[in-house]
Amino acid sequence: MSDVVAIRRALISVSDKTGLTDLGQALAARGVELVSTGGSAKALREAGLTVRDVSDLTGFPEMMDGRVKTLHPKVHGGLLALRDAHADAMAAHDIAPIDLLVVNLYPFEATVASGADAATCIENIDIGGPAMIRAAAKNHAWTTTIVDPEDYAALLAELDAQNGATTLAFRTAQAAIAYGRTAAYDAAVATWMSRDDPAPRRVAAAAQLAQPLRYGENPHQGAAFYTDGSGRPGVATATQHQGKALSYNNINDTDAAVELVADLGKAPAVAIIKHANPCGVATGDSLAQAYGRAFDCDRVSAFGGIVALNGTLDEDTARAIVQIFTEVVIAPDATEAARAVFAAKKNLRLLTTGPLPDPRVPRRMMKQVAGGWLVQDHDTGHVSASDLKVVTKRAPSDAQMQDMLFAWTVAKHVKSNAIIYAKDGATVGIGAGQMSRLDSSRIAARKAEDVAEALGLPQSAAVGSVVASDAFFPFADGLLAAAEAGATAIIQPGGSMRDADVIAAADAAGLAMVFTGQRHFRH
Repeated sequence: MSDVVAIRRALISVSDKTGLTDLGQALAARGVELVSTGGSAKALREAGLTVRDVSDLTGFPEMMDGRVKTLHPKVHGGLLALRDAHADAMAAHDIAPIDLLVVNLYPFEATVASGADAATCIENIDIGGPAMIRAAAKNHAWTTTIVDPEDYAALLAELDAQNGATTLAFRTAQAAIAYGRTAAYDAAVATWMSRDDPAPRRVAAAAQLAQPLRYGENPHQGAAFYTDGSGRPGVATATQHQGKALSYNNINDTDAAVELVADLGKAPAVAIIKHANPCGVATGDSLAQAYGRAFDCDRVSAFGGIVALNGTLDEDTARAIVQIFTEVVIAPDATEAARAVFAAKKNLRLLTTGPLPDPRVPRRMMKQVAGGWLVQDHDTGHVSASDLKVVTKRAPSDAQMQDMLFAWTVAKHVKSNAIIYAKDGATVGIGAGQMSRLDSSRIAARKAEDVAEALGLPQSAAVGSVVASDAFFPFADGLLAAAEAGATAIIQPGGSMRDADVIAAADAAGLAMVFTGQRHFRH
């Protein structure tokens, strides 16, 4: 093993040709022989560089539409050979050392994200690239491996600092990056291939560092943010237009906010999130109206919250939002006038997503526990009016039915136990995350009283509202608390051993109640 290894020959084969010709010119200027394949060789030659084909190195032609070109002993021997221990074998078989490997892989993740058919996705599974990367990275005692264009500058700086060589420390660091890349790549392939299997034998996660974070949920916790390469719209792929860097909690809360508004359909809708729970959600004739109604649900909690919109942020809505301190605003887009309003608030982060995430597209959710992982499908459950079963003597009106469907959608995004009071397409009370459903119901009712006080209403905002419960009422007490607060209709999953008692209590209170047959626990 040698600490410093001179770079005399480089094998370059890249799908992402960002910076390729500049790198080739810089290596050639340092006296490095260039060996390449296919499109990479063509691009380098068009830049006026002398390039040796891999087929010339191996004495074997590329074949099978390019599927077989680098899988050859003269390539892998050149990458894997220990220069001090394998010199005789290299001489006997005319294997020349390859000191530098520059490879990035077929764009499998991007191909899947584009919605390509299975045959196209399969053709974008790289074989030779990962094999070469793993070989070179294993032999980092002698071979330098570069897999990301962003590391080209660091490579050239290393060559300049070491008079055309690389140090063991540099090669080791790049080998770790290389193995991380192949691991993530294989994880992406395995995830795609097992996409229809609810319990694959092995589950792997692929992630790319997006940004280091100052800390996690608390200052004593280290943290970083990674993207999964799927290209799915949301906070991970959003463009930040202004404001300081997002924190761990900002990202977590913003994700909750954008997933909620994406679930609310096409009508103008706004969600205000605090600590990953909605404190106000509303629809309206405009985003400005929807924001005002969402804000009215909990004016205290909205301070320092996250605001998500399902349409283009306009000037009127922006002016309403800046009336209080807001951490993050996320929307599909924002007008120039809206951006100008926000420009005066330097710390407010504005993010745009383009299209919102499709809440019905299935994906896997992973949660780490001590010694393992919990894996489940994303909650894509939805119900429509035709799915609901009226179980009380009184049936809900059409207006109540619409409010119940709205409240049910919001409940899906509230930590369990969740109770949602809603009226006219807006939440008026939210009870979240309590150990008792009765406590959640009481908290939501008290929030509705706060709304009435803030708006100067003569009675609780819960009067005439509908209530959604994310899971069944195990006893009638939670339902009776809603009735006492003034609710007139209930939507809940049903399925309790005491359903008959709960239905009887609803009938006695004059409530309309429907069962969804589906629950929305969110822990």
